[in-house]
Amino acid sequence: MKEVIKQFEEKMSKSIDVLQEDFASIRAGRANPHLLDKIKVDYYGTPTPIQQVGNISVPEARIILITPWEKTLLKEIERSINQADIGINPTNDGTAIRLVFPELTEDRRKELAKDIKKKGEETKVAIRNIRRDAVDKIKKMEKASEITEDDLKDGEEQVQKATDEAIKKVDKVVENKTKEIMTV
Repeated sequence: MKEVIKQFEEKMSKSIDVLQEDFASIRAGRANPHLLDKIKVDYYGTPTPIQQVGNISVPEARIILITPWEKTLLKEIERSINQADIGINPTNDGTAIRLVFPELTEDRRKELAKDIKKKGEETKVAIRNIRRDAVDKIKKMEKASEITEDDLKDGEEQVQKATDEAIKKVDKVVENKTKEIMTV
């Protein structure tokens, strides 16, 4: 039964990881290189992550600088960023590409905060669904006489405890991201 509970705890943990990855791509008016994580560049016919074709740095709080290792890739990187539709137009100066992040308006901050809260709620629902599946599986094990009634109760308590911890983590992640977005 411990393996079953561990398996469901891992699923809950993965749900939180997915939420954090989603939040990494939400821009807070500051330059965040993770915004580029999902962008691929056509490198000699192969879609390659942008991090593998050049150096990405943040020289100032609101600027990302991409310096490709091969100057011939400048146009391709620029095209990939435009296609990714991240809401920022790249500037090509012949040696590097700059992404300048505009300051977020108050309305946009509030809108992003709502999105963050919504994604947090969706993750909580996913975690609760995982809890339901875990409890169902434990009940089936008890029905099949694989575990005792006491084990069933213990298992349900452990699953509930894991669920509560996962939801606390989600709340913390949402709170931190909202604070980051609302900070001017």
